[in-house]
Amino acid sequence: MCLTTMAQPGDPYKPSFDAPAEKAGYKLVWHDEFDMDGKPDSDNWKFENGFVRNEELQWYQPGNATCANGVLVIEGRREQVKNNNHQPGATDWRLNRPFAEYTSASLKTSGLHQWLFGVFEIRARIDTAKGSWPAIWTLGINGEWPSNGEIDLMEFYRVDHQPTVLANTAWGTAKRYTAKWNTKRIPLAYFTAKDSNWINKFHVWKMEWTKDAIKLFLDDELLNTTVLTTTVNPNGINPFLQPHFLLLNLALGGNGEDPDAATNLVKYEVDYVRVYQPKER
Repeated sequence: MCLTTMAQPGDPYKPSFDAPAEKAGYKLVWHDEFDMDGKPDSDNWKFENGFVRNEELQWYQPGNATCANGVLVIEGRREQVKNNNHQPGATDWRLNRPFAEYTSASLKTSGLHQWLFGVFEIRARIDTAKGSWPAIWTLGINGEWPSNGEIDLMEFYRVDHQPTVLANTAWGTAKRYTAKWNTKRIPLAYFTAKDSNWINKFHVWKMEWTKDAIKLFLDDELLNTTVLTTTVNPNGINPFLQPHFLLLNLALGGNGEDPDAATNLVKYEVDYVRVYQPKER
């Protein structure tokens, strides 16, 4: 890969309290700086609850997400929670587990905020421990997955047991619940070879989304481009020409693999989320 590295402003080890930067030709239409201590702003975020997707280990609950010192902290904890939906003998994995052995949180702007096109910037620090699966992603507001469209500005998990940073898009195929993926997988070692302190720093994940393409960046390095003439579902609808909402979550297990026995806490820290759109809109 031939990617250029550009340093981010400020102290990469600390949250930024700077005002959002101006962008020529764009206006800031929405942001959350997480600068107030306590629970995330309910005008901006809803929570997912319980077992949700991918047969992951965690039970999602609001109590695992807190704002402190200018950062949204999502904690993945090793703690047992009773599954009140448990049905012995059920084939659905959400129902046949009597307990969850881990908890975490998943936040989304669904029904509160949605956007069509723009520049999205999220500054975050991820935990690269075995079992960790943090993500920054969007889903289209109409249609069932994957025909509604999915954009993964960031995923981190293990691919063939190797820690990996991913940038993806997904849309529909003729087979229900089966996606067509445009995936870029970059080994974590690619970044740590250039910067041995990479995992201890905040980084900026960015999406530039227009009617023509989706470009995904990490610290201004272009990771993946999806040309939108290629993303039309079999029904003729392009899921990336509709508004999307944003999700921030920390999964455990699944593609992240099972956490090590000594791992009791995994932390995912988000410094800010900023959405810009062209001024002529």
